[in-house]
Amino acid sequence: MAATGEHGRNQPRRVLTTADGGLLLFRVSGVPVLLAPSWWIGSLVVIVLYQPLVHRLLPGAGTGMSWSLAAAFAVLLGLSVLAHELGHCVVALRMGIPVRRLRLFLLGGLSEVARTPRRPGQEGLIAAAGPVVSVLLAAFCGALMFAVPPEGAVWLLVAECAVANLAVGVFNLLPGLPLDGGRMLRAGVWALTGRRASGTRAAVVGGGVVAAGLLVWALVGMASGSEDRWLRLGVCVVTAWFVAVGAGSEMAAESQRGWPEGLAVTELTRPVLQLPAESPVSDALAAAAGRGVVLVRADGVAAGLLDEGAAERLAGASPQAPAELAAEPIRAETVLLASEPGEEIAERVRETPAWQFLVVDDEGRPAGVLRREDLRSALSARRVR
Repeated sequence: MAATGEHGRNQPRRVLTTADGGLLLFRVSGVPVLLAPSWWIGSLVVIVLYQPLVHRLLPGAGTGMSWSLAAAFAVLLGLSVLAHELGHCVVALRMGIPVRRLRLFLLGGLSEVARTPRRPGQEGLIAAAGPVVSVLLAAFCGALMFAVPPEGAVWLLVAECAVANLAVGVFNLLPGLPLDGGRMLRAGVWALTGRRASGTRAAVVGGGVVAAGLLVWALVGMASGSEDRWLRLGVCVVTAWFVAVGAGSEMAAESQRGWPEGLAVTELTRPVLQLPAESPVSDALAAAAGRGVVLVRADGVAAGLLDEGAAERLAGASPQAPAELAAEPIRAETVLLASEPGEEIAERVRETPAWQFLVVDDEGRPAGVLRREDLRSALSARRVR
């Protein structure tokens, strides 16, 4: 619905768990696929609620057969969600967007991308990939129903697979976060307005409408005495909770991601000073005085940015040691363009494990140094106003 250990090369194959208790099933292009403990709870609920319905659909089935077919439906539902999430995962990876992990839990799944899509088109395509996979699988199973004897256990299994995939695909097309339809809605509003935050707000409202609609549908089933009323009630209550919590989380994440209007990155950067890389570390520390320091070798190549913490430790032990020994390498991901949109700068800083970034102008010349804590303080202060 929406998304770590390694096997040693010469070690026996074994079951692995992650820090959050998820069971590692396998990996797809290096992405771990995890089964959260709550999945077992959700599957047990589905089995208990679905078994009476199976007994009515196949009156001749015994108790054991009814429970077995109910368990098969729970497994098929899990596999349907897995296929759906793999659709998201594969498309994201093909677009160059890393995926941290794919996790199955309770009544859904989640592909956790490592960074937010930069463009609305990327978000829309990644979101649409899951429902497309689900609908195609549902169509395949629907066609397969005509190839097996009707009204038997095998036919019911195929029908269950078709229903499971159709349910996962159609439900995720509902226009509210955190569902895929909500992400597609966000992408559309984002493309029209040029503001991702506007799309998020619209899709969060959609999430509230979807949650309310699920509860109404469950109550209608109870009032009308529908045969599947208890299954419907259980699934709808849990799913409505999932949607409501997910929509709230998306709104909170967007507020953290947003960039205040009128704030230029140059307002947050510290002046930059260039010093020879062989300068004594004690002199480099004294010259820094709160500024960013780029250490340059004799051949004109930048050795890195002075790491003040490392420099202080080095100066305490050997004040005349070359400052280059306390340099933090300048990598492509730690170089920011001053003309980049603020939201992209904030996103890059969040994603990159570094505490300072070199800001350059359009000609590639150093324009300042942005420190993580300076950005965090500035954004927090702007939001409080």
